[in-house]
Amino acid sequence: QVQLVESGGGLVQAGGSLRLSCAASGRTVTTYTMGWFRQAPGKEREFVAAINWSGSSTYYADSVKGRYTISRDNTKNTVSLQMISLKPEDTAVYYCAASRYAPGRNTDQYNYWGQGTQVTVSS
Repeated sequence: QVQLVESGGGLVQAGGSLRLSCAASGRTVTTYTMGWFRQAPGKEREFVAAINWSGSSTYYADSVKGRYTISRDNTKNTVSLQMISLKPEDTAVYYCAASRYAPGRNTDQYNYWGQGTQVTVSS
């Protein structure tokens, strides 16, 4: 089993930055794809970003490309999401997820999920 715990969420003004972190425990995730998803009130959970096991390949939703950066540190069993130029529409609960498969954008491809961290961007 893998346990994922997100941190770093909060309230920020539009144009500001936040860095989310996800710590994995229970077993190493060095061979797992890691992803970030988000879910706004009344909306479905949507893909944000993913990174392959080595960190050599990253993938982004069009809505965050150029503003978000996903990275991982396999020595610490962590994955991060650096977010800049935040917009009110980025407001959501952000979830970290781990997948035994190649990077994907569907929630069904991910085997483990964190509890989420709230990001609120004020206008």
